[in-house]
Amino acid sequence: MSTVGSSRLVAQALDALRHGWAIRIVSDAGACEALDLLPAETAYAQPGLYAARLLVSAARAATLKLGNTRAFDPAAPILIRGHEPFNLAAARDLADPARDLDSPLRGPFHADPLPDGDVARTAMELARLAGILPAFLVATGAEIAVTLSPADLSAFRDASALTIQARARLPVAATDDAEIVAFRARDDVREHVALIIGTQDKTRVPLVRLHSECLTGDILGSLKCDCGPQLDAALHAMADEAAQGGWGVLLYLRQEGRGIGLINKLRAYQLQDQGFDTVDANERLGLPNESRDFPVAARMLDLLGVPAIRLMTNNPAKVDGLRAAGVEVVERLPHALPANPHNHRYLETKRDRSGHLLG
Repeated sequence: MSTVGSSRLVAQALDALRHGWAIRIVSDAGACEALDLLPAETAYAQPGLYAARLLVSAARAATLKLGNTRAFDPAAPILIRGHEPFNLAAARDLADPARDLDSPLRGPFHADPLPDGDVARTAMELARLAGILPAFLVATGAEIAVTLSPADLSAFRDASALTIQARARLPVAATDDAEIVAFRARDDVREHVALIIGTQDKTRVPLVRLHSECLTGDILGSLKCDCGPQLDAALHAMADEAAQGGWGVLLYLRQEGRGIGLINKLRAYQLQDQGFDTVDANERLGLPNESRDFPVAARMLDLLGVPAIRLMTNNPAKVDGLRAAGVEVVERLPHALPANPHNHRYLETKRDRSGHLLG
């Protein structure tokens, strides 16, 4: 199948998962058993709906005390089986960590062998991209909305599909000398943007900020994170740079919650209210702590004609991620802001568990 066709299959699968429809994931080799999967979070009640097995992520399996069953591949998702089949209510109860304290005694469960680790990992990645909990009933007799493979997901994630769609002058509070550029890939509903501050000059390396969308911080002024102040400070720093003859680029990526989506981010907030830190909250959800797509940022810079950058970040992983994607990062500039009473633990977790350089 063509790259375009493969990418379209993933777009159809994401739509199916959000609607609660079953998908089939087959091995690229075609020799292993396929998995027919019904999303535990969004599936709707159907007569006789049940499944003998539930596919969950490795992190979620550890929360359910199944960590000792992954000897051969500690990061692999797990097919769990109980004494009775899973109905929809039971599957959702196991998938949602918000219910862990209400029903702490579950199981016993045991793990079945995975027919294909790549197939299972593809299911987890599709759940993340769809913004739903990473748990699936292994369906019996469900109507399949779309069939795809791990190779199709690779085609969907090919950053070369991203193109510039529109650009316009956009005065902002930090400066009236700004241009916004919008990017879109054919089968991805997310539309990323860049804001160019000042006049683009190929003889000078621009100041660049890679900023992931944060509705709560950027728009609503949340005090639980430092996203809004960081965004504002970056734009003003670029405006100052432009006033001295330089220029800057803000890359605003539609990757809410570092790639886990808005609803799952709010679920993580709920777990933080129960005492878990940011990293532990994501693990209980069965989701990665860092899922940003650095090749997308690299593609945006390439389309803008920006081969080298001076990066505003406290996170060395951003530097490594962009360099791995082919961007020349000639300098890392600190971008730390004062804590407030609501985000001091969040910032400490960034420093102590995610490697941010916050002093």
